[in-house]
Amino acid sequence: MLGPSTKILDHIVHLTPPGTVELASQQFRDLGFNVIPGGTHTGGLTANALVVLATGSYLELISFTHPASHYPPSSPDRRKRDSNPWSHKHPGWIDYAFLGASDPDVSIARIINERARLDESGVMYDPEVDGGRVREDGKTLKWVITAPSEEQRRGSLPFFCGDVTPREWRVPIDPPSNSKHPSGALGIAHVRILVVAESLDTQSAQLTSVVGDPPVEHSLSGYTWSLETPHSGLEALKPRLTLSAPVDEEEETYLAERGPGVYEVAFWVGPEGKEGTSATPYGKIVWRVKAM
Repeated sequence: MLGPSTKILDHIVHLTPPGTVELASQQFRDLGFNVIPGGTHTGGLTANALVVLATGSYLELISFTHPASHYPPSSPDRRKRDSNPWSHKHPGWIDYAFLGASDPDVSIARIINERARLDESGVMYDPEVDGGRVREDGKTLKWVITAPSEEQRRGSLPFFCGDVTPREWRVPIDPPSNSKHPSGALGIAHVRILVVAESLDTQSAQLTSVVGDPPVEHSLSGYTWSLETPHSGLEALKPRLTLSAPVDEEEETYLAERGPGVYEVAFWVGPEGKEGTSATPYGKIVWRVKAM
């Protein structure tokens, strides 16, 4: 029996400064996205809003509810905030998630770690931990998170989100107007991960263990994998994951300041959609017209 897919693009995380979910929501509306309310995560440290796409993938616009200085030093809340994997990230694209397993008896961590053992890629994922969020309408969502171990670079490798409660509670694709965007955005075309050139081969081997398939493209400048979407039947809108080294001074500077991770996100748009590039203003967006 085949195990669950480990290459379904669930969502991409975009961070803004503390307490700015509403401001970020307006910034993304100005870019041509329909932004819908999210809620506050369990523990109250972060809140979010969502950009849901027709493919079932989405953008998570997240911010911490307060700056670290809001919490007394050495207090439990301060320790929890400081230990959050995103607490020291610069604003912008900071992470990305694949869809995890909804079956409590299936461990994505075990599946990937076994692959990595056979591949000798060195990647390691920690056992699943519980997560959740309370929506603005009061509905409580629950999921499990599978993330790279602390030794791995969070943001260049994906984490996994597996739903305990129905996924449509977390990703409200209905009504259909939720995924209609003035920009013409239909789905994710690619997620580009930027790393130093010297680590390309190592990172590629680790991502291959995670995705479960070898790259579909390989050149001196990087590697590309074909991913899947949560909603089947949209083959023309499949996203790709690209791992590459910097190609110019701007990208070199970005990598030096922020470290490896998501550099740009591209969106499939319809024939009348936006073209070229935009900024979030913290991260790069590419618009790719898709003939339908």
